[in-house]
This record gives sequence, C-alpha cells and structure tokens, in this order.
Amino acid sequence: MSIEIKVPQLPESIQDATLVGWHKKPGDTVKRDENLVDIETDKVVLECPAPMDGVLKEIKIQGGTTVTAGQVIAILEPGAASTVKPTAIASAAPAVAAPPAVSVAASSPPRTAAPTRAGEEAGAGEMPLSPSVRRLVEENQLDPAGIQGTGRDGRLTKADVLDYLDRGGKQAPPAARVPVPRPAAGRQDRRVPMTRMRARIAERLTESQINTVMLTSFNEVDLSAVMALRSKYKDKFEKERGIKLGFMSFFVKAVVEALKKYPVVNASVEGSDIIYHDYWDISVAVSTPRGLVTPVLRDADQMDFAGIEQALADLAVRARDGKISIEELTGGTFTITNGGVFGSLFSTPIINPPQSAILGMHAIKERAVVVDGHVAARPMMYIAITYDHRIVDGREAVLFLVSIKEQLEDPARLLLQI
Repeated sequence: MSIEIKVPQLPESIQDATLVGWHKKPGDTVKRDENLVDIETDKVVLECPAPMDGVLKEIKIQGGTTVTAGQVIAILEPGAASTVKPTAIASAAPAVAAPPAVSVAASSPPRTAAPTRAGEEAGAGEMPLSPSVRRLVEENQLDPAGIQGTGRDGRLTKADVLDYLDRGGKQAPPAARVPVPRPAAGRQDRRVPMTRMRARIAERLTESQINTVMLTSFNEVDLSAVMALRSKYKDKFEKERGIKLGFMSFFVKAVVEALKKYPVVNASVEGSDIIYHDYWDISVAVSTPRGLVTPVLRDADQMDFAGIEQALADLAVRARDGKISIEELTGGTFTITNGGVFGSLFSTPIINPPQSAILGMHAIKERAVVVDGHVAARPMMYIAITYDHRIVDGREAVLFLVSIKEQLEDPARLLLQI
C-alpha cells in the first residue's frame, strides 16, 4: 500500500515554505527516518523523514516550489527497489528546476583511488553532495576532496564542512575550482533569487530602519581582568562543568545586570505604550550558512556561567544545522551580536524588532592605553549599543554601556551583582 509523504507541520505563524531540494530520486531505496527533502521556512530548515523503509515511487513537487503544511509531495512504496516501478515527476508540478546534483568529481579527483579506463564512467568514485552541503561548499569555494567525510560511505555531511571551516579551513586552490564560463566579450552577471530566510532578514532589517529611531553610542572595555580570570580557571572549569569557558557568558551576565539597572533598555514599543519586560530573555546572534539568526537564552538571569555556555553551544550547533525551532528564535527582549569573531573592529548594529536595543561586541585588540599615568598594552574591545531613541534616552544608553564596562573590568561585580 502506497504511503503519501506530506509537508510536516509548519511552526506557528508560518503560512508556507519552500521545498529546497530532494535528497532522493524516484526509484531510490530509502530507510526509515532518512531525510528525503529539505523544506525552508523564514527562519529554519525542516527535514521530511521517511516514515518507513521502502522505495520513493513518485515525486509530486519539484525543488524551488512553495508548499503548505500537509501538502502531498511524494509517494513512498514499501518494498524493495526491484519490485517498485518509479513514476516520473508529476507534470502538474511547477516547472522549477531542482538544483543539479554536485559531486566531488565536478571539482576534484574522485575519493576512490582506483583509476577508471578510458571510456568508462566514474561510478563509486563520485561522492554526491546534499543540497545543504553543496551550498556550503560553493559559498566558501571549498574543495570537497580535502574534507574528511563521516557520513554513510564516506559522504560529506553539513557538520563535516562546518567543522572544517571552524578549524580554519582554507579555500580550494584556484586550479581546483570549476571555472565560471564568461562570454568572449564583456563580463557576465548571475541573478540568483533570495532564499526565504534572506528575504525575511531583509524585510525585518528594512522594518527596523523604518519603524525605529536608531542611534548608536560607543565605549571601550579593558578585558585584562576577564582574560586573566578565564586563563586561571578555564581548565578546571571545563573539567568540572564539561564545557569551555568563553567570553560570551561574561557579556551575557554583564548585560543582564545592566538591564536590571536600566529597564527601559529591555523594553519595547507597542503603539503608544511602552512594554517593560520584567524578565531577561537574551537573544544571541549566530551566523549560519543561510543567514543570521538570533536564538534566545530564556531567563538568562537564572543561569550560571556553565549553563549559559552550554545553552549557547547547543543553540549555535542546531541553528547552523537548521534544526532549531521557530519558538527558540522568537521572544527575546535584548540582543547581543559579536562581529568580533569575523574580525570586525567597529560597527553600528541594527535593532532586532520589536526590541529597543542591541549590544555589539567587536574584536579584542591589544592597544596602548594610559593606566595609572603610564602607557601600557592592554586587550581592548570596542562595544556599541544601538537603541530606539523614541523611548531610550542617551543617558540610559550611555550608562548602560558604562555598567557593562565596569562589570567586565572588575568581574567580581558579576558575582556580587553590583
């Protein structure tokens, strides 16, 4: 008996989604819980797993098509591939071409060492890439052959590529890249439609610019004390708590205490009213292959350093893998964004509506500063607050930054909450 594969339930407030690309084609054998297709919403990418072992008999909806919850997108037939006759993709489906399959052979020699004779097709040597992996490889101009795959049959997974990038993986040498053909005369442009997430990000940023009166103030922080404290206890902290001690937990703690002192910075505007939030749900910006998302640390005031670090690590991994829920991305009262991880020295962050302020962290650079009348080299960071001047005055914004500066330059304040 054939089984209909349907679009899974979409997150609340999401009306439709885009079917990004199939991992299988008609006639392919599938295993239970194996992901058949990626479905992209405004904020997250959903997976559509196979409900049981069988054969993908028919694909009804092609990649690039807008779909809704419960819509039938494919037919699965229980049984072996030899007993099931595949059906061509339904002609009623919109004529949007699915992304072409990309394999290692397209940009580099096959992983399999055994050579093929002239005239033979490369078979087992090719290593197909899933749409999400292909997108990462293309965006970062990587050579897939240089990345160790941990998936089935040695295939690359998204986690493999992200780990490679986190370890400082370099771009593939020019010779290993597929050249982009150009016309004989002049240069060629490429027109690529925005993904749903990128379009939503653009919409929200435009909304923020139109609906708020943004102003940015700056300060600088000497992180000598935080770095000394972290250096002294990081090994013991990791051994006992099972997580590395980073800088973000210090900033989250400092932000929560500063928000308690200046609650209007934690507020939002609703019509002609100011909504004061008597809780502290801190959004932390995370860069993903599809764009920037802001998972939320709920009740951050009740979390210790290890709890913050563990929650951030979990949220960041699931955000990059597209497995985070829409509920985990909404409802924050204040946002922290760290452009310093990419080398940014100075920036004016944009408010994440409906919030009224955002803190920007930047790169830590050793600079000459005057300390007790003497010039000394210290690890310094510029910090910025962009705020909605409709409800937050300069006084509150500046004092908010000063409070963060004082706590980070004297971390004992974080423990004493002063």
